[in-house]
Amino acid sequence: MPSVLSRALHIAAHCLLYATFLIVISRTTLIVSAYAQDADGMRPLFTLAILTSILPEDVRFLDDADLIERFLESLDGKPPNWKTMYGDHGESHDERLFALNRERDQLRQGQEALTTRLTFIWSGELSTYDVESGGFRVAIGPKLIPTRWGVVRFKPDNLPSNLVAIPSPTLAESLRTRVSKGERIEINVAITGRLLPEESIIYDFAHDEPGQGMVMPVVRMERVDYVLKD
Repeated sequence: MPSVLSRALHIAAHCLLYATFLIVISRTTLIVSAYAQDADGMRPLFTLAILTSILPEDVRFLDDADLIERFLESLDGKPPNWKTMYGDHGESHDERLFALNRERDQLRQGQEALTTRLTFIWSGELSTYDVESGGFRVAIGPKLIPTRWGVVRFKPDNLPSNLVAIPSPTLAESLRTRVSKGERIEINVAITGRLLPEESIIYDFAHDEPGQGMVMPVVRMERVDYVLKD
């Protein structure tokens, strides 16, 4: 039979291993939590006229049809034949779209453009003032950009719910007055991130215009910035 000392050492070893496991789990949890907070929606409200001056230097700013077309060409070569995809009466186009999306997902795997940081713009408007944060809640909506590939509509994958634009104290007072009078305060919402590797671009048809092709790059958001339009 094992001695009392041997059993004690065996138990101590197991306790040490368990404690080490808990430390690793705790550190992993902290790292995951820190990453999840990277996309916090509470950000300063800038008044700069040039949006690109506040963006990270390594991003590809896609808010122009020509720039977007060149980016799509680097990934997928050429746009779909939307007329063929839709068919004579729009029959069975869901199956053709499904096949197209799966085929292109596979073909663009491993491409460098998938890891490029992108910035796109959604339209925003200041809403109610939040006293605790000293900022305005932001209502946003997608921006539709006509291109030779179809209408492009960027989609953020993990848009935070706490979208709050925080102006300087001086600017906050004037904005609160304007909002209280019912004035619309429009802003640009710049969303930065990388394409989802497994479903980076979705090809579809516009719901309100039969046969109109729509291209939806899906971006996992890493950062959001707010800039006044005027």
